[in-house]
Amino acid sequence: MTHPTSNPTEETLDSPAESKDHLRFVLVHGSWHDGRCWDQTATLLESSGHEVHSLTLPGNGTLSDPSVTMEQTAAAVVDLIRNNDLHDVVIVGHSFGGAVVQLAALQVPDRLRRIVFYNAYVLENGASIFSYVPPSVGGALAGAANADGTMALPYGFWRDHLINDADTATAQAAYEFLCPEPLARSSQPVDLTGFDELPVPRSYLYAYEDNVYPAAEFTWHPGMSQRLGDFRLVVVPGGHELMFSAPSVLAEGLVASARD
Repeated sequence: MTHPTSNPTEETLDSPAESKDHLRFVLVHGSWHDGRCWDQTATLLESSGHEVHSLTLPGNGTLSDPSVTMEQTAAAVVDLIRNNDLHDVVIVGHSFGGAVVQLAALQVPDRLRRIVFYNAYVLENGASIFSYVPPSVGGALAGAANADGTMALPYGFWRDHLINDADTATAQAAYEFLCPEPLARSSQPVDLTGFDELPVPRSYLYAYEDNVYPAAEFTWHPGMSQRLGDFRLVVVPGGHELMFSAPSVLAEGLVASARD
């Protein structure tokens, strides 16, 4: 079951966010990333008086494990929140991380202030990440799969589709941070029973120059965002990897997405 398409209020950021309220962020990365991807954004948020927690998800980076499940992945986020006794949390999911925060939110709704999706998947109950990947792209990337059940992202796809808004030096430097992605969990159907009914506000942070998938086959907004029901829409310039290409824009967008 999904919510009907809503008519969210759109906010476009042309200047730094003015909110000085203290916000507590938990940042959840996407595919091929680890927790280091948030470093620049976290520094900017912290310099503005906000609190930031992040992690490397099981299966990624030094925690590489091709057999990792969605439940294990979400459990790491839940453990971070519970073990640090965090409340009033703004939980942020980027790309693949959107599905992770959906699953994690079901376990700690009373600790959440808001759920923010940054160009992120919003899964329907029982769907998988791969349910939404356009066949044209899935076929093109299939050849990059490794025998161990992981897939390294080809640089050409990274440069033209994920970080198309950055200069060459930034794109090359950021590529060094990437790691092979476990494939099995992205094909796993996810039980999200009850997510639609969670009484936790939602925001969708949409970077409108994102070129991950052909627009005729897939859109982050409204294609993914429409499943959130009533939500706040925040629109910023740039692409899928603002944490590398424009961390200040991402930090401002996150604050706008999270504030009351």
